Amino acid sequence: MSKIKFEKPFTQQEAIPEDAIAEAVKVMQSGRLHRYNLTPDEDGETNLLEVEYAEYQGSKYCLATTSGGTAMQIALRAVGAKPGDKILTNAFTLAPVPGAIAAVGAEPIFIETTQDLTIDLEDLEAKFKATGAKILLLSHMRGHIAPMEALCEIARTNNAVIIEDCAHTMGAEWNGIKSGNFGVIGCFSTQTYKHMNSGEGGFLTTSDPDLMAKATILSGSYMMYEKQLARPDMSDYAQARYEMPNCSSRMDNLRAAILRPQLKGLDHNIDRWNARYQVLEKAFQNTQGLRVRERPQNEKYVGSSIQFLIPGWPQDKIDQFVKNCSARGVELKWFGNANPVGFTSRYDSWTYAPKQSLEKTIDILMRIMDMRIPLSFTEEDCALIGTIINEEFTALHG
Repeated sequence: MSKIKFEKPFTQQEAIPEDAIAEAVKVMQSGRLHRYNLTPDEDGETNLLEVEYAEYQGSKYCLATTSGGTAMQIALRAVGAKPGDKILTNAFTLAPVPGAIAAVGAEPIFIETTQDLTIDLEDLEAKFKATGAKILLLSHMRGHIAPMEALCEIARTNNAVIIEDCAHTMGAEWNGIKSGNFGVIGCFSTQTYKHMNSGEGGFLTTSDPDLMAKATILSGSYMMYEKQLARPDMSDYAQARYEMPNCSSRMDNLRAAILRPQLKGLDHNIDRWNARYQVLEKAFQNTQGLRVRERPQNEKYVGSSIQFLIPGWPQDKIDQFVKNCSARGVELKWFGNANPVGFTSRYDSWTYAPKQSLEKTIDILMRIMDMRIPLSFTEEDCALIGTIINEEFTALHG
């Protein structure tokens, strides 16, 4: 008897909402796609999006950028990162995070990973002391938030600033505080596989007027920052306008028009993601031998992907598991491969960083399976996916 297969693609996102399409068409008909190309009585879509996202985030200021990666690069420059600086970051993350550090000429110093897939606070404290680093680029990788009060205290006692990579935690909270509001700057992504979809895009949020002024100049405002709405006082730009280079990383009005209606539905979509996540979570909890993280009560998460840990299998067995699931239509990603594959890569494959040995993280990466949960899937779809993974894992694990 043939085994039941899952038939939907894991890369298929929901359609852009009709009202977002209509607003995008208006922008195209106007011909005014550049964010600063405005009529005297016009606010512009990018300006309005920044105001709305700052309000949603609970920050004073917001800057819309070309991507989450450029938001991180701008954030690092704004806080004073210089070539040769040592900047701490997660060992378990995606390539744009250490890439942003390398882009400003600094050196990524990687921090170990816990069984809960968060940054290891003991190793973080030790490496602050060993390196003298003054910046932590913290990645809330795959939506897993570390104990933030303890993490912030470690940074404070080491006179370090935190920049948060919230590409996977837009809308998530820790003890009622939105991710992105613990550090001096929060960085977000609106790339297709994130929580809002403009193809590419991002945000930088902060409540620090000096950092916002620097970030605005860095984004390429051409001294037209007065036209922005979610900005600090004009006097805050007095020095930044001369000191910061133009990195041409502005969002345009077309993408902003696509995003504004999506922002209105973000919290509803978070509920939809979490309902799907919880179906899969239950299936994995009932699969003997798999480990899925127990989400802490302090955390309001966004279940747009799910991760589970398999036993310490040899690579041929891992490859067989992934292959067997794929044959039944279930697309799993493995972070343990020594060579980069797709979006998955290990910290030791980023040779622009100093060579580092992190045994705990390697053990986690060798065992972690990762899976997207697009909203084009139903809860029934997720139940079927859970059954398939359970069956294929049990067949190999015994």
